[in-house]
Amino acid sequence: MHKLSRRSVSAILRTGGARYHRNAASAVAPATHVAVLSNSVGESDGKVRQYSFLAAGEMDAVKSSSQLNLKHTFSLTHRYESTSTASAASAAPPVEKYEYQAEVSRLMDLIVNSLYSNKEVFLRELISNASDALDKLRFMSVTDPELLKDAVDFDIRIQTDKDNGIIKITDTGIGMTRQELVDCLGTIAQSGTAKFLKALKDSKDAGGDNNLIGQFGVGFYSAFLVADRVVVSTRSPKSDKQYVWEGEANASSYTIREETDPEKLLPRGTCLTLYLKRDDKGFAHPERIQRLVKNYSQFVSFPIYTWQEKGFTKEVEVDEDPTEATKNEQDGKTEKKKKTKTVVEKYWDWELTNETQPIWLRNPKEVSTEEYNEFYKNTFNEYLEPLASSHFTTEGEVEFRSILYVPAVSPMGKDDLVNPKTKNIRLYVKRVFISDDFDGELFPRYLSFVKGVVDSNDLPLNVSREILQESRIVRIMRKRLVRKAFDMILGISMSENREDYEKFWDNFGKHLKLGCIEDRENHKRIAPLLRFFSSQSEAEMISLDEYVENMKPDQKDIYYIASDSVTSAKNTPFLEKILEKDLEVLFLVDPIDEVAIQNLKSYKEKNFVDISKEDLDLGDKNEEKEKEMKQEFGQTCDWIKKRLGDKVANVQISSRLSSSPCVLVAGKFGWSANMERLMKAQSVGDTSSLDFMKSRRVFEVNPEHPIIKNLDAAYKSNPNDEDALRAIDLLYDAALVSSGFTPDNPAQLGGKIYEMMGMALSGKWSGPSGFHNQGAQSQPLEAEVVEPVEAGSQK
Repeated sequence: MHKLSRRSVSAILRTGGARYHRNAASAVAPATHVAVLSNSVGESDGKVRQYSFLAAGEMDAVKSSSQLNLKHTFSLTHRYESTSTASAASAAPPVEKYEYQAEVSRLMDLIVNSLYSNKEVFLRELISNASDALDKLRFMSVTDPELLKDAVDFDIRIQTDKDNGIIKITDTGIGMTRQELVDCLGTIAQSGTAKFLKALKDSKDAGGDNNLIGQFGVGFYSAFLVADRVVVSTRSPKSDKQYVWEGEANASSYTIREETDPEKLLPRGTCLTLYLKRDDKGFAHPERIQRLVKNYSQFVSFPIYTWQEKGFTKEVEVDEDPTEATKNEQDGKTEKKKKTKTVVEKYWDWELTNETQPIWLRNPKEVSTEEYNEFYKNTFNEYLEPLASSHFTTEGEVEFRSILYVPAVSPMGKDDLVNPKTKNIRLYVKRVFISDDFDGELFPRYLSFVKGVVDSNDLPLNVSREILQESRIVRIMRKRLVRKAFDMILGISMSENREDYEKFWDNFGKHLKLGCIEDRENHKRIAPLLRFFSSQSEAEMISLDEYVENMKPDQKDIYYIASDSVTSAKNTPFLEKILEKDLEVLFLVDPIDEVAIQNLKSYKEKNFVDISKEDLDLGDKNEEKEKEMKQEFGQTCDWIKKRLGDKVANVQISSRLSSSPCVLVAGKFGWSANMERLMKAQSVGDTSSLDFMKSRRVFEVNPEHPIIKNLDAAYKSNPNDEDALRAIDLLYDAALVSSGFTPDNPAQLGGKIYEMMGMALSGKWSGPSGFHNQGAQSQPLEAEVVEPVEAGSQK
């Protein structure tokens, strides 16, 4: 054996010698310690020690000699002695066995403080264990009826002592023998349920209802989340003796003893007694225990009773107040009268807490609409009936049951689209509530308004059951849930009562528009559900299907205009030629509409076209006429472009105007006026791109309008005329406003308008008004002459 000094070992670990580092890392990487160095058994001095490294190749050859318990270790491992002497290179290295140590107190600390994120789940875990014990007894009693010789009902009972901070959880299940106590409670992460299911599978006697809950073997230790000390008293029908297991939160040991007190003997089953920590004694209140049972274990298949304070009213006789007593005048005696009053007498008794049965386990044909609505109101604390519901079961590679609802109204008027986390989907695994706090695993953000329950037997959860693991099963579940949600919404849209879908759209329409942006895979399901106002339906929204039905035979595209209101949309100059052709245009008046339509791109092979952008094709192009117009007005357009400079990308003849002189359209790949306004309103928007998008605008003129004809004449006669140049500036500013854009300098625009008004109105009313003023002045002069005469006569 080659001897290495402590410094040599440190150098090897630091520099990562290829052979040593590779063997050590591959062998112990999953464990708590990265590498373990141990003293040789034959060590004789304190300066030079013999070290060995764990060999990865020998791991499978070693079998553990003892089970993991709270006192001992994880497993035994082999180690190779390091050899580097050249003369001994051909000799086989000796092998020595060492115990790989693990601190159980550290492992317990991880389970208690890191595994579970919420303390209150301890009751869910312990009730699930009790349910498993009852299930196990029920299965085993089929082949061994002697196990039920004690005629005891199958139930779970929870009793609390809020003064002393004690919780007792008792079940009448299978119980445990002394050896099972050592195996199950003395070994961390060993699941009796998992072993039982494996035994059932191996014996091929599982049947169809082996619906046990526990699988990780750490649920019992969740008791130490809230308890300093836990006492487990258990009796198996296989044994005549009852044993007591006792352990503390920070201890590395536990005790097992036989129960000798006849008053504490159980006919069968297990009783857990939790002595709560000082800060967690609030869990011992009966009302809180009842609330936790209803939240997490409401649908456990066995009855759960909680110890509750109750009361009843009764009438009792009481003596009348002496001051109100009547006195007999004859004998002087006071006569006392009896009177009754109602009092409440309190007492303690067991109360069944999980009365509600899981409605999703029933056949949908046997459940009435009233039952679905009642379940919805009770589960989600709603007062209005849902618009629609869907009860379904999926089978195959993924099996789960679910009931989904579409609410009548969104919470607080409008739901928050930004927050993806909702409390609307309650996830159950084997009827035990797991969580309702999800971040888009089961439903996308835009369908966060859908409420419901999902119950599965084989979801991939983490050990604490609180986090859903991303996997293929979850993705398949998500697809099926989303598909069912769309089927519900489609059913509402096809209802004979049109008001139902109007109500839905008013509350949740923006969610579906968000789906156009976030979920490309479901565009075909979302698009038929969208609703918009249009140029032919300003009072009532229409669907895309209705728009397509109303399209002209030669119409190739779906036209739309984005604006801030229906009024501004229907008065925009972009509609002039389109309305003359009796074509319908969708009005996108919600801020999210334009982005949603741009992501949708097309519907039933019809492209969406923004009529406020350049290169609009209405299907009536006359190339010869366009060529003539360009020849006639081409130089005028260049003159206007020179005056406007970088404000526009181009000036061209318009084919979309009939009554307006000009219009400002967005570039083919630029921002529309509506989009530009939205981008300006963003608090964290990027303004650097705004100037670039402005330069993409195109100035279109109507050559048949008198103003454009006059400008054409001005260019041909005197292109440097100041009035003509000012008219171009004013024309651009007016087109800017009428096209929906915001002028950069509103005050300057106002000044130009006032100047033009002054020129137009100059002298228009001055002549007639001056004549009337002279006549008005001559009359007071006559009055001035008459008044003194009248005044003198009065005197």
